[in-house]
Amino acid sequence: MLKVTLFTKKGCHLCEDVEAALAALQAKYPHELVTVDITTDRELFARYHLTIPVVRIGEVELEAPITAVQLTAALGGGG
Repeated sequence: MLKVTLFTKKGCHLCEDVEAALAALQAKYPHELVTVDITTDRELFARYHLTIPVVRIGEVELEAPITAVQLTAALGGGG
């Protein structure tokens, strides 16, 4: 199953929107969603604190703003 990593932090409304979009795509594009709180890791926080939400799907990394079209393409739906 395809692994999708969402880099996020508490209170990030854009992150919540991306998580909801991924949930909506789950039936058509099955994937395992792993959320990573960037505030628990100093290096991740330094790397992503200005760009979250960040989604990593395989070799593809998407930074905010992230659209449903981008997510669909990265999940294998073309685009």
